[in-house]
Amino acid sequence: MNGPLTWGPRRAGLTLGVTQTIAYAASSYLPAILATRMAADLKVTPAFVFGAYSAALLLLAFLAQPLGRRVDRVGGRGLLAASSLVFAAGLIGLALCRTPLQFCAAWMIMGLGMATGLYDIAFAALVDWFGPEGRRPITGVTLIAGFASTIGWPLTSWMADHEGWRGACLFWAGAHLLVALPLHLSLQRGGARRLPASPPAPIEGAPDPTRAMILLAVAFGAMAAVGSAISAHLPPLLVAVGATPVAALAAAALVGPAQVAARLGEFAIVRRIHPLDSARLALALFPLGAALLLSGGGAFVAPFAILYGCGNGLITIARGSVPLALFGAAGYGARLGLIAIPGRVVQAIAPLAFALLMQVSPALAVVALASLCVLGLGCLLAIRR
Repeated sequence: MNGPLTWGPRRAGLTLGVTQTIAYAASSYLPAILATRMAADLKVTPAFVFGAYSAALLLLAFLAQPLGRRVDRVGGRGLLAASSLVFAAGLIGLALCRTPLQFCAAWMIMGLGMATGLYDIAFAALVDWFGPEGRRPITGVTLIAGFASTIGWPLTSWMADHEGWRGACLFWAGAHLLVALPLHLSLQRGGARRLPASPPAPIEGAPDPTRAMILLAVAFGAMAAVGSAISAHLPPLLVAVGATPVAALAAAALVGPAQVAARLGEFAIVRRIHPLDSARLALALFPLGAALLLSGGGAFVAPFAILYGCGNGLITIARGSVPLALFGAAGYGARLGLIAIPGRVVQAIAPLAFALLMQVSPALAVVALASLCVLGLGCLLAIRR
């Protein structure tokens, strides 16, 4: 029998790590590089471009739980393979659009691709295959996909410089069809480890599920807003606080290695540290970086990018590992989707809201995100292990 059970978690994590790198580079990390070019070509404002992107992200909020429940029932291979086709269709639509309406329609297709092909579906598929042992391959996926910004931003910028923003979209469409789709099709059909439909009996001393899920939803929602805003605006933000364009792009390229470094550290001590501790550290790092950026301006763009990258790297793992540690593997996909709903909503709003705040004051925009992280940290501190 071919598939992850034959390969083991390591190869499953490697496969999904590559496909997630392509998925994020070709979706979440596109607007930061292409928004200005798209707006100029279509004769709209950059805020309109980010508004279309935000509308696409709203699909994730509506589809998160039903798609997670589907993975619990039948596994994730079909959704992941379909996402490659949907992503390719959306990117080709972007490349061919000539009016703002067509542009918005293409982004809605991209939103469907993100709903079916980003981390939450990949995490749910891994837990479906490997049960409680899914934490390590989840970390492995994020280790590889942590380079999405490091690869995506410079490569998208280079492609746009030589072939235009439309050519960059077509390049990523080709990556989905020629690389991601075959890898997704190599995954095992259906779920290899069918979990009980109903959750097991409560464990004595375990946190109250409803209260813990609400606190997790708020905390992960706070960091989702930060990640969505920063991934869409990091290079322009760093320029706004005093960095040169070259220095801003160089600092932004540090986010990927910082994410991977933090995930390597987590991976090395995965059996000795509770996922809640990783999540709490993740929420604390962005306010620290924000304080450095606001106090030192352009001189601290690199430390800010590194601290943000470390925090974002850890919270990405925590989104998958904390619910698994607190509630178990039964019904994991549906539970993960439910916790993700508030985060998906604020994730959709954040790029446009941050763009509007940036027009008022870059410092105010950074303070707003740091305040969200403080709120999220308070929620995590209130959860018992």
